Amino acid sequence: MSFQSKLILWYSDKKRDLPWRATNNPYTIWLSEIILQQTQIKQGLPYYEEFVANYPTVFDLAEASETSVLKLWQGLGYYSRARNLHTTAKHIAYELNGKFPDNYKDLLKLKGVGDYTASAIASIAFNEPAAVVDGNVYRVLSRYFGIDTPINTSAGIKEFKTLASSLILKDQPATYNQALMEFGALQCKPKNPNCEACPLNANCAALQHQRVGELPVKLKKTKISTKYFNFIVGIDQQQQTFIEQRTHKGIWQNLYQFPLIESDKSLSSEEFHKLKLENSILENITFDYALYNEVDVIHKLSHQHLHTKFWIIETQTLPEGAIPIKSLKKYPVPALINDFITQFGF
Repeated sequence: MSFQSKLILWYSDKKRDLPWRATNNPYTIWLSEIILQQTQIKQGLPYYEEFVANYPTVFDLAEASETSVLKLWQGLGYYSRARNLHTTAKHIAYELNGKFPDNYKDLLKLKGVGDYTASAIASIAFNEPAAVVDGNVYRVLSRYFGIDTPINTSAGIKEFKTLASSLILKDQPATYNQALMEFGALQCKPKNPNCEACPLNANCAALQHQRVGELPVKLKKTKISTKYFNFIVGIDQQQQTFIEQRTHKGIWQNLYQFPLIESDKSLSSEEFHKLKLENSILENITFDYALYNEVDVIHKLSHQHLHTKFWIIETQTLPEGAIPIKSLKKYPVPALINDFITQFGF
């Protein structure tokens, strides 16, 4: 039995029952693929269900405000995905009359859609033999064929895409692609896979040469930077607080946060007291302050670690633009801020 046949046989018995597998609607398939980028299914599934419930068609998503989309996305991280999702929905609804491109080449032109996502939509929604290559596929192919070319290099990306394209079944690309990805997720796991029960074990190069734990090969990431954040949590006698929108480019673009002061180290109360407060909301007001967390909250992102302190500022009246504390939960905020709001009891 061939590699492909064994995968499909395994998939027919072991696949998970997921809502986007019961349709060939390109809108919901696209939605699921964007949500599941860099997100595990168990985390992404509730978000998918919420998006489908709130925005059942691409027109509904296009007509939503960006703030509403970001709020629904809150907690998933990598917020550029949500902004691109909204931009693409408007493009499809208003410029393409609600019709998704029906082939890999044109799908690739959509904002936020890369090689993997275009291949997944093209194969699953339109039955085009476009090979998917994601983390699961890299792992299965590198182990089975014994390939040690680093997967995060140009040479590796090209090699694995070429191999994947040569293997795809032209008469059932959707089933084959999903079988290969599911196999990597459930059977050929990153750590301690059950190789004894694997239907591919007789011909797996990594297993034969005892290299399962070594493959796939990935070059070390760029050095992670450290930043020190001091969030100013204002509370006045009218039970108002102050938040600001992050308008500059970055992972939290267009999300809301408490006013932020960055420092070059973790600050003590005495050091915070000595801070120059020009151009901050504290510049011209009288206030009392207290440190909420003595130990830094460390929020780990892919490229940086944020060491964070929250400073509770009590004052008679906050500057113009303050909002009622009870309305805080209406605004989309980073997970770091949302966790604080929940813990503090706002």
